Amino acid sequence: MTEEQRPSGAAPAPYPAREAPRRGWLEIRWRQLRRAPTPVVRAVASSVAVAAVLGVLFLAYDLVIEGGASLPGGDLRVLAGFLFVVAVAVLGAWLTYLVVPQPGRPGARSGWSAALGLFAALPIAYLALVVLFQVVKPLLAAVDW
Repeated sequence: MTEEQRPSGAAPAPYPAREAPRRGWLEIRWRQLRRAPTPVVRAVASSVAVAAVLGVLFLAYDLVIEGGASLPGGDLRVLAGFLFVVAVAVLGAWLTYLVVPQPGRPGARSGWSAALGLFAALPIAYLALVVLFQVVKPLLAAVDW
C-alpha cells in the first residue's frame, strides 16, 4: 500500500528489526573522539592555547636559570611551576567562559562554562609540563647551539 492509499489512522507496515553491529572498545572511543561536543572542543582548545604560550615562557625561564643566569630572587622554578598551573587553570576557565555558551541558552554565559574550562585546564596544565620537560627540553639539549 502506498502512502496515498493507506487510511489516515493506519500505521505504516513494520520493518523487520535489524540489530546494530557490535563495536569494539577502540572503535567506540575513536568515534567519541571524532564526534566530540563543540563546547568540549572549545574548552580544550582554549586551555591548550594558554598552556602553549605560558609553557614556552616557563621553559625559557628554566633554560636561562639552568644556563647560570643570575636573576633577582634566585632560582624560583618551583614557584614558577605552581604559577604556571594556576595561570593555565584560571585563564583557561576564563577563555572558555568567553567562547562557550551555556547549553540550551545561546549567547548566555554562566558558571557552567567556566567550570567546563577549569575541568579541561587542570589536566592540560600538567600534560603541558610533562611534554615541556620530558620531551621538548631533552630535544633542545640534544641540539648543539
